[in-house]
Amino acid sequence: MAVFRFRHKVAERVCRPVYKFFSPDRNLQREVMPDKRLQLIVGLGNPGGAYRQTRHNAGFMVLDKLAATYRIPIDRRKFNSVYGKGRIQDVEALLVKPLAYMNNSGPPVRRLADYLRISAREMLVIHDDIDLAFGRIKIKKKGGHGGHNGLRSLMDAFGSGDFVRLRVGIGRSEQPRSVTDHVLGEYSLSEKGLLDRIIPSARDAVVTILARGVTEAMNRFNDKRFSAVS
Repeated sequence: MAVFRFRHKVAERVCRPVYKFFSPDRNLQREVMPDKRLQLIVGLGNPGGAYRQTRHNAGFMVLDKLAATYRIPIDRRKFNSVYGKGRIQDVEALLVKPLAYMNNSGPPVRRLADYLRISAREMLVIHDDIDLAFGRIKIKKKGGHGGHNGLRSLMDAFGSGDFVRLRVGIGRSEQPRSVTDHVLGEYSLSEKGLLDRIIPSARDAVVTILARGVTEAMNRFNDKRFSAVS
């Protein structure tokens, strides 16, 4: 028995340094993982058929395209949101649509994230952007709300803008009308033709973020422009 205890203590002394040497640095892990594997994919928009085809619902449109491609039914309800769970490029993802209307998107998403123990840094938000030209999409690692009330609500709810966002450009109106009328208006006929290419490209950007990381997705999609002749 004494021999066994001696050998056990020697084994402990030998193994401990090896374990410490190969164990990953936890701080480094927290920095790298969100860049590679996001879990919560949130599309922003307004619920109801009256808003389905409006510019402000670009986030919902991209989420629907993603769900259709990967056969993820968005049919679960909790905390004033609808969501679906599935796998995208071997990454387990939750596709979420808050149903509290754009300006109050934050609280439902925060409650669902807390319930599922998902942090803001594991979240990707897809939204329309009036300051980005129609025909462009752009990925940002984090930032402010830029006057977007949906982002403002999310930042208030999470206490931070430290989440990845995919901006879908809708541009500003060339007509003399208010911002509200523009974002809640439907796309023009010419714009609808381009949407058939923009929305799938935005979906591909989400997949690239999940599978390859934010940086590679930015390099691939941030300079992309769609036009009638492109």
